[in-house]
Amino acid sequence: MAGPPVVLWQQEVEGLLHYRELVPRLEEALGKFSRRDSSEVIQPVRTTLTLQKHHGFLGLMPTYMENDGVLSTKFVCFYKREDGSSLPAVQATVVLLDPEYGNVKAVMDGELITDMRTAAVSAISAKLLMRPEAEVLAILGTGKQAFSHYNAFTEMFSFKEVRVWSRTRQNAERFCRSVSGPVTACVSVQEAVRGADAIVTVTRCTEPVLFGQWVKPGAHVAAVGACRPDWRELDDVLMEAAVVYADSREGAMAESGDVILSGAEVFAELGEVINGTKTAHREKTTVFKSLGMGVEDAVSAQLVFDQWKAKTSQP
Repeated sequence: MAGPPVVLWQQEVEGLLHYRELVPRLEEALGKFSRRDSSEVIQPVRTTLTLQKHHGFLGLMPTYMENDGVLSTKFVCFYKREDGSSLPAVQATVVLLDPEYGNVKAVMDGELITDMRTAAVSAISAKLLMRPEAEVLAILGTGKQAFSHYNAFTEMFSFKEVRVWSRTRQNAERFCRSVSGPVTACVSVQEAVRGADAIVTVTRCTEPVLFGQWVKPGAHVAAVGACRPDWRELDDVLMEAAVVYADSREGAMAESGDVILSGAEVFAELGEVINGTKTAHREKTTVFKSLGMGVEDAVSAQLVFDQWKAKTSQP
């Protein structure tokens, strides 16, 4: 008979999740997803419920990995907050279940899992699509995703310069003080992205903030915000000029305003590049549109659970 579920809060998850173990698991999971083999991954496009009174949405993200014995779902609430709001933009919980018995094995705070798996997948996109000689990274936004992306990108790559932009100078300067390495605070998006080899957009914007005329030809853009069909971070000029990649083609066509409203074609999923069935066009301007997938949460939560079991079984 199954015992009570393990409950892991953010501080406990933080001690068990690291990019060096997470990145290879996510690469493997992205490849499995793109093979569309139901024994590997079953994952529907995220279901969303509108929380109209609170200007938010509830997303449900179930995933079953039959061969790996992983069954999970994430509950994520995300909101369109006003600038300066003290309320969280995202709250998440991940549940791991036993696929044979159906009982809940573990309940985890999903905030750090969401932040780290999202940043890790963006870094994987850069590993596949960014030019090897890249020297300048620009981050647009200074929220939690900006911090996780800074950590993942600076751990995986050696940039000579990192720039950050926020709608307020105060937030940009606070970001610079809070990270471990040197960062330059920029007063405008144009200043931040001028000549940048890699650009990460992690904003709350619902209208374009990054314009193609500012982007260096051959740059790689990891676009993480704007996860609704009527929200955007990137303009038509950039979307039309770039080779567009996604984590999930179906997810991008259902949820990404940058893809839907520009009419851009999704050339490939990251998993297809990993599997060798699609080309990584490093020599061209590339956009990776990140929506986030349940399989990313599933393997991240399983990693946390595995690490917890190994830690608690030690004498």
